Amino acid sequence: MGGVAAAAHHSGKKSAQAQAENEYQNQQISQLQAQQAQPVAPAAPPAAPAGVSNDMVTQLENLKRLLDDGVLTQAEFDMQKQKVLAGS
Repeated sequence: MGGVAAAAHHSGKKSAQAQAENEYQNQQISQLQAQQAQPVAPAAPPAAPAGVSNDMVTQLENLKRLLDDGVLTQAEFDMQKQKVLAGS
């Protein structure tokens, strides 16, 4: 009968460990779900470098868009960018 008691004890010990492991995993999952549910604030747009006005930034963004759309060549973009940065 000693063997049966030992086996029952060992089985109960494994079951308790498995239950504790499941509880830990469930806690981890709950924490991850809570983190994912929190709203994320949108990132602020990057600040313009010192000495560059908002108007310059807008002009540069427009030039870049024209370059990306194929309206301007890289050389034309570079020339116009220098003009904007020079302030003329």
